Amino acid sequence: MLNFDEQRYVRIQSGAVNLAHPIREALSKELSNGIENIYFAGAGGVNFLMQPAARLLQTKSTFPTYIEMSAELVNSGSANLGANSLVVFPTVSGTTKEALAALEFARAKGARILTLTAKADTPLAQKADINFTNYCADDTSSENFYLQALLIALAIMDIRGEIDDYDEVVSQIQRLPELLVTVKEAFEPRAEAFALEIKDEQHHIMTGSGSVWFEAWYYGMCILEEMQWIWTRPVHASDFFHGTLELLESDTSVILLKGEDEQRELADRVERFAPTVTNKLRVFDSKEFALDGISDRVRALISQIVLAAAFERLSVHLEAVREHPLTTRRYYKKGDF
Repeated sequence: MLNFDEQRYVRIQSGAVNLAHPIREALSKELSNGIENIYFAGAGGVNFLMQPAARLLQTKSTFPTYIEMSAELVNSGSANLGANSLVVFPTVSGTTKEALAALEFARAKGARILTLTAKADTPLAQKADINFTNYCADDTSSENFYLQALLIALAIMDIRGEIDDYDEVVSQIQRLPELLVTVKEAFEPRAEAFALEIKDEQHHIMTGSGSVWFEAWYYGMCILEEMQWIWTRPVHASDFFHGTLELLESDTSVILLKGEDEQRELADRVERFAPTVTNKLRVFDSKEFALDGISDRVRALISQIVLAAAFERLSVHLEAVREHPLTTRRYYKKGDF
């Protein structure tokens, strides 16, 4: 595979899934000590990576769960944030100024702080009450943070007696590092072909539903826009029919991500409609990938992780065929704004 180090990848994702026990142990202590709600409050793209797990808690657990944008949390506060809150901040750099400001704000309200970082010697790691560090970089961070957030959600549900198969689910999740390599291998030819197909296209609508909606949102903003300077319009598959459908013409690019949870039918609706107008509907379905030993129940929890692993291959091929390095920036971290 182009520009891929399998051993490095498996090592990083194994580091993420091996945090299952430490995460559950830490959360058991926090809940025993009076934590009554949880906030996911990252800044930028990593905050999207927390949201499938946050939505799992919001829909399958009665534990109060909030999703906040760090900058807005500081400006507006939250009526439920206080001494009985646990606030989770994910970060690759460990220095994101909006997240640091929100961390200090939450701490001033008496909240406990949990950070997920790529480096232990960074402010967001060192200022936390609880820190889990697992080295990652841009090309491995999506799966890493999706996995850690999912383990947080599952641990809370298990501690509260809201799931009865925690050990089996976690056991299957811990098989993923090697299985995600097979996903990448299977997707490599399509990634190369699709990169060539769209290398000169400058506008895309990206859509999806359920957990993979957050991957569509993340990939559109953080990869196509930030790293490739390609205009995208991320829109939830349900909202697609409340405005965005009017943009469709015969050559409008629609990139549809399909997952395997109960929201799949919302993506099916886009898949039925879009081809009646455009000849550029591109569908990417987690269901197409073989995952030996992974049950349908767990597949529904990890669709966003599977597609993130696959789409990293697309990123590598786009970088090559467009001669536009993924690390190139015009403005980001180049000034104080």
